[in-house]
Amino acid sequence: MKTISAFFSASMISLLRPASLLACAAVLSGCASTGVHSFLHPDDAHHVSDVAQAAISAEKDLNGEQTPVVATDENLPTVSLSEELLYKILTAEIAYQRGNWQAAYVTLLGAAQQTRDPRLARRSVEIALSAKQAGEALTAIRLWRELAPKSNEATQYYLGFMVMNNNLAEIQNVFTERFRTADPKQHAIIMLQAQRLLSRARDKNAAFDVLEEILSPYKNSPDAHLALAQGAYTKGDNKRAVKEAEAALSARPDSQLAILTIAQASPQADAAKALANFLNKNPTARDVRLAYASILIDLKQLDKASHEFEQLLRDKPDDISTLYTLGVLAMEKNQPAQAERYLLQYLKALEARPGDERDPTPALMHLSRLTAERKDYKAAQEWLSKIESFDGRNPVWFNAQMRRAGLLSKEGKLDEALSLLKSVKGTNDNEQIQIIQTEAQLLKDAGKNTEASNALRAGTQQYPNNPDLLYDYAMLLESSQNMTEMEAALRQVIALAPESQHAYNALGYSLADRNSRLDEALTLIEKANQLAPDDPFILDSLGWVKFRLSKLDEAETILRRAYQLRSDVEIANHLGEVLWVKGAQSEARKIWREAVSKEPGNQALKSTLQRLKIRL
Repeated sequence: MKTISAFFSASMISLLRPASLLACAAVLSGCASTGVHSFLHPDDAHHVSDVAQAAISAEKDLNGEQTPVVATDENLPTVSLSEELLYKILTAEIAYQRGNWQAAYVTLLGAAQQTRDPRLARRSVEIALSAKQAGEALTAIRLWRELAPKSNEATQYYLGFMVMNNNLAEIQNVFTERFRTADPKQHAIIMLQAQRLLSRARDKNAAFDVLEEILSPYKNSPDAHLALAQGAYTKGDNKRAVKEAEAALSARPDSQLAILTIAQASPQADAAKALANFLNKNPTARDVRLAYASILIDLKQLDKASHEFEQLLRDKPDDISTLYTLGVLAMEKNQPAQAERYLLQYLKALEARPGDERDPTPALMHLSRLTAERKDYKAAQEWLSKIESFDGRNPVWFNAQMRRAGLLSKEGKLDEALSLLKSVKGTNDNEQIQIIQTEAQLLKDAGKNTEASNALRAGTQQYPNNPDLLYDYAMLLESSQNMTEMEAALRQVIALAPESQHAYNALGYSLADRNSRLDEALTLIEKANQLAPDDPFILDSLGWVKFRLSKLDEAETILRRAYQLRSDVEIANHLGEVLWVKGAQSEARKIWREAVSKEPGNQALKSTLQRLKIRL
């Protein structure tokens, strides 16, 4: 005769457990509002699963190896899988799948009481939590604990509810009993479970007091010191955390958890020193080395951080996270060859792990950037083409297509770039507008100003109240010397977006550059400067209009500030002219030479030098 145990171990288990208990509990955001179960606050109820999971995870011992406290469900009953029982289980699952959680819950809970099988009680918990019914969930958890008194998971879920209810006395009673009945070899894990569970309590100080009470019989043990150190850190008492962790480290000089707690509760510079000293004595402590390397990144000590990650890579040559981190660090240090090598290794290692769900998109984006910087636009575009949209769920995919179009254009494949843009369907107005802007920019860069203008004009007709499109259209009109329409478009931008400093600045600069309506130009640019103080380009406009108004000293001061903020060729061009007119011709030549060395073909600079009849 087939038993219920055989049924649970068969493929039907996928029907019985469409979602894990932890996943179901995570959605518990509300609860019953009456009776004993009303203690759960709606904003806290969904944390029950987190609380339980935090304690369950403590089953990893202090060296990171799995050490089960007890079997999840022991002494399972031998129950015949009768037609009646099979019918109840299947109809309950069908009812649940159809949205009738009450029928499913009542049926399975009754079956659990009848058969005394904890797995049916567990399934009742899953259903109640997924339906956000805290009262029913707690009833089922109590039955689960009754049927499987040695189930660590059932106990942690029960305690999770106690934490949310702030029932610290019950938590103390449960852990006191667990210590009394547990094998002393399991005390370390139980201590850490107690700390992690209590760390989720609302009243951190009261929770820490309870932790001290629970651990008082073992207060001199290194494991108790560790649990107290973690508890003290949770309630913000870093001094006590360090003191307890140092006591644990004194007893166990190789304790990674102790030194990591010290680092966690210390200023970063002190933490780095402590971790480095520990690694000198314990060079194989991988978790500590990873923490040390991460702190070095925060401290901007990138060379030292790279050294530590390279050591981690020597120990595990195919570690995916280490390879990626080294690639990004090399980019930060402007070491493109090394960055590319590490990122390629990362992709290779990722490909060798088909089960790994890590998204390669960031690495592909980085590789595209690296190859584009060395002007290998074909390779850069090909890296971007590997990025998948995942049916529209990858938010980076759209931007990658825009960059692909730009790279194709740089390869001289404008028609292909435009075709790519036409093939991309924006999922919202913002993306559609970005497609229009990208198309216009590519056409402008290719010298096709008429086509670019047509694209933007059509865009402004489709989206007449979009200030970004209008601004781009205005800038294109300016480059075509269509000043009347340009001014009208910018005034429309200002009406739509009164806080748009760029529109005020563009309109004011346009007037100043044409030496027209200078008082109005000054007012516009000063408004832009109020909206964005210390923007170097707005300061450049402000300095230029001051020059046009013959306020040379003010112009020089402002332009020097702009050039200090950003050594841009356009700013250098204006500053040089102001200095030239003021008689500081030697300094003006120096600034212009620097500008020419950066952009030899800059047309504005060439025009200034020709107008002033200057040969550098």
